[in-house]
Amino acid sequence: MILDAQYVTPADPRLSTILRRPQCAKFFWRLWQTIIFSCLLSGFAIACADDQLVNSDCLDCHTDPTTTRVVNGKSVPLLIFPTNSFNLSVHAGLHCTDCHTGVKELVHDPGLPPPDCAHCHQKEAAEYATSIHGMSHALGASGAANCWDCHGSHDIISVTNPASPVFKLNLPQTCAKCHNNPNLTQEYEIKHPEAASQYMESIHGRALLKMGLIVAPSCNDCHGVHDIKRPVDRDSPVNHANIAKTCGKCHLGIEQTYEHSIHGQSLARSDPRAPVCTDCHTAHDIVDPENKNFKALSDERCGKCHEDRLKHYSETYHGKAMALGKANEAPEVAACYDCHGYHDVLPASDPASHLSSTNILATCQKCHPGATIGFTQYRPHANPMDAKNYPLFHLVFMCMTGLLIGTFAFFGLHTIAWLFRATYLYLHDSKKFREAKTAAQVDGEWFTRFVPFERLLHIMVVSSFLLLVITGMPLKFYYTGWAKAIFAIIGGPETARTLHRFGAVITFIYFGLHLSSLVGKAWKGRKSLRAEDGKLRFKRLWSVLFGPDSMMPSTQDWRDLVAHNKWFFGKGPRPQFDRWTYWEKFDYFAVFWGVAIIGASGLLMWFPTFFTKYMPGWVINIALIVHSDEALLAAGFIFSIHFFNTHFRIEKFPMDTVIFSGRISKTEMLHERKRWYERLVATGKLDEYRVRDEWFRWKNIARFFGYLFFGLGMMLLVLIIYAMITRLAH
Repeated sequence: MILDAQYVTPADPRLSTILRRPQCAKFFWRLWQTIIFSCLLSGFAIACADDQLVNSDCLDCHTDPTTTRVVNGKSVPLLIFPTNSFNLSVHAGLHCTDCHTGVKELVHDPGLPPPDCAHCHQKEAAEYATSIHGMSHALGASGAANCWDCHGSHDIISVTNPASPVFKLNLPQTCAKCHNNPNLTQEYEIKHPEAASQYMESIHGRALLKMGLIVAPSCNDCHGVHDIKRPVDRDSPVNHANIAKTCGKCHLGIEQTYEHSIHGQSLARSDPRAPVCTDCHTAHDIVDPENKNFKALSDERCGKCHEDRLKHYSETYHGKAMALGKANEAPEVAACYDCHGYHDVLPASDPASHLSSTNILATCQKCHPGATIGFTQYRPHANPMDAKNYPLFHLVFMCMTGLLIGTFAFFGLHTIAWLFRATYLYLHDSKKFREAKTAAQVDGEWFTRFVPFERLLHIMVVSSFLLLVITGMPLKFYYTGWAKAIFAIIGGPETARTLHRFGAVITFIYFGLHLSSLVGKAWKGRKSLRAEDGKLRFKRLWSVLFGPDSMMPSTQDWRDLVAHNKWFFGKGPRPQFDRWTYWEKFDYFAVFWGVAIIGASGLLMWFPTFFTKYMPGWVINIALIVHSDEALLAAGFIFSIHFFNTHFRIEKFPMDTVIFSGRISKTEMLHERKRWYERLVATGKLDEYRVRDEWFRWKNIARFFGYLFFGLGMMLLVLIIYAMITRLAH
């Protein structure tokens, strides 16, 4: 029914006519029915609402301590619901059944489905489903973290609240509940079971947890929040290809530098071998680069990719000192990054590289301020075994190795033959042998063999030599445990270096004193070399230079060597010697050789910047080869061949104290140096050598130091042999 558009008032008689029409009555009847139906429907809804479970219904049981449940066959009280915490949580306005959608009635089955967080948090739930935690659950790993393991259950509060378990300062401890649990890490074979504890002590962990720097990264800054994925997943922020970007969120400038480096360029080409931040700094136990331990570890990390370079760097002083440094502390020597750079590593051919021809001098001068362009020619990764690339180094190495092998081969056979001959004679008539040895020691007639000045020089030789070996041989065999133990006792590479140089100074002093004494003797005897007419007597000069009192080798020494070797094999009588034997002359000139070779090469390495002003830097490489091998030859020879010739052969064992006392008995003189005795008698000079001092008053003190030096030498010999066998075994 359509009413006229004209305005109709209630008093209008036309209204009564309209209302009495049948269509109008029908309309109002239907309207009344609609109102009645709506009222009934509302009442039904209210009744249904009254039947819905409310929180008080649930709490009647869940706050009753007498209500129990069965766990592992035992009856335990239900978890008391934390009403106060729930009232303060972000879910305080929700019903229990809003999360526990599986509850349909007041008394429910125990095996309910887990709470449904996705009903409200759809985006987070979708991310969680693709994460390592969500996928683990989908595969049946019930121990993987759920929402409530991180956020809490009934006491969930805002993530911005400092009391929240996922607040930044609390997140490491929250993640550690699982990732520091040995049962879970073992069950699920977690790759880094120590990650949580490592992070706590890392530079990030200390900055966040101990210093309270909220800007420091926590677990989710690197791994993500709800979408945590395995490192092998390409879209994971800790995937190898994404790590630089992940770290760059905080270290933006370093990321940009890294991208232009050779490492960053390799990563941009998707090279899986390209090192990223975690390869050098590790993932969780990142330390402060200023920490001395970082430098000690950095070389090893570079060596994972550059194994050949690290191997030859380890043979330099820098590498050896680094290996022998104190625990968790690196010595003040150059590591890989000191020369190659940190994040801006570039090939030497690149003009921007620290090792380019334009920059290398400035790089060297960071540690060696006085370095010149010659210094830059030093080769820190040179391989002496590589004849193709380093022919000169290889030649020097082979020559030194030949000298080493040749010397030990000759004198080793000489010593073995002597040992067997002496042992045979001792076993043939040991009583006579012992009586002769005793007679030589208790004889009442003694003669001077070494004057006090010579004995002083020998003490300086012994003490400086042992000091040099103790502080130098650990560098030669830096890879052994005993080398590290010795340096630990000494106090580290810096202390050892100072002591080694002190030993070198003593060496130069006693060598200078000896040369001075020779010059003094020559000056005093200059008149005896000239005739009455002032002309030089060549025969007398020859006698002085090559006579029996001289240390210069002569044809008589060759005859003595031949005769001695015949005696070894029973082919002739035992030869008699003069004042000096051929092996003593060899020892004497070995000192000259050693001081010249070891001393000169040592000075080159001691003052590299000075010498490379006049020589190319690769002479330092040669000096290292010569110094190292010659030192090994000297130590090995002294502690084996020389010790046998002087102390260890049966007639001298356990020690010949002549170098301390300076005296030799007449019996021993006639037994071993009869030619000398007869010559002194013939020239009437025997009484000039007769001893009148009181050696017996202090011989025990000399013996003590003698045994000490002897014992140290034998111990070092054993360690050297052990180190060489260990090296050959590998």
